[in-house]
Amino acid sequence: MAKTVGVDLGTANTLICMKGAGIVVRSPSVVAINKESREIITQGNEAKQMLGKTPAGILAFRPMKDGVITDADVTAGMLRNYLLHIGALSTFSRPIVIACVPYGVTEVEKRAVEDAIFEAGARRVSLIDEPLAAALGSGLQAGGPRGTMIVDIGGGTTEVAVISMGGIVASHSIRVAGDELDEAIVSYLRQNRGVLIGPATAELLKIRVGSAHPEIQRGRLAVSGMSLQRRMGVTIEVDSEEIREALEEGLSQIVVAIKQTLEQTPPELSSDLYDFGIMLTGGGALLPGLGRMIWERTGVRVQIAKRPMESVCNGILRVINTAGTPEEFLRYRER
Repeated sequence: MAKTVGVDLGTANTLICMKGAGIVVRSPSVVAINKESREIITQGNEAKQMLGKTPAGILAFRPMKDGVITDADVTAGMLRNYLLHIGALSTFSRPIVIACVPYGVTEVEKRAVEDAIFEAGARRVSLIDEPLAAALGSGLQAGGPRGTMIVDIGGGTTEVAVISMGGIVASHSIRVAGDELDEAIVSYLRQNRGVLIGPATAELLKIRVGSAHPEIQRGRLAVSGMSLQRRMGVTIEVDSEEIREALEEGLSQIVVAIKQTLEQTPPELSSDLYDFGIMLTGGGALLPGLGRMIWERTGVRVQIAKRPMESVCNGILRVINTAGTPEEFLRYRER
């Protein structure tokens, strides 16, 4: 019997769940390939450690950008390796795969995801909207008449959606998320400190000393970079206030997307949102003070999902477990 697998193919991380086993893969969406043969050398954490450090014949990169596939062949190879690793794909069995896609993507981008998963070895593919999966995985009761708002801040996109009766009533998707926030830190230090750092160092600064609210001070962190004036390596200390200033523009765009979605929400559902608040999920939800900043700027209280980085994958798993067999799942999606 074919196994049923759920895939959260994210810009920053790939999570895979399987019926009866839960989440079985948590790995960075990074691959290292041979430039000539385009054969995958390694992927996941090992490939992430190679970013920006590879010799001429090897390329380490992310085959996903802004929530969509940029290299279909490499993405398919990466997924195929994961399916083989967890035992979902074999000579005699091909899995049924349920994958999430950002709500705002085009039909062409959806088809690219389907094609990559089929090429990876899937027998059947079904897609679920990422905000809906995130809401289900966060424990929200998305099937009833009560309105709920989910804000999913991933690596490439931020998805804001109001959900009622199992569907998306109002939504807004912007390509401002974790990667863009890292780039903002790189740009800030280049312009204000005259020092060039890499994306990995920027991400470390965001995680270790970053915050979204001025009352949250997380100290300082020494990092290494290159002085643009002297063209030599330097070590500088960066404090929490500088990182917050660097992140301000990107976080403001996320707040604007939330406000626009609130404005699109029908009056009958607006009262539910102000009563029950916003659910914040995705890796960006882990930024200290973000919930408080959104509450102060929108007037709507915010709660953080218990495991924000796993919400989408847990939502897919919840649908799979509720539907039972793969055939029942497909009928469930068609209702």
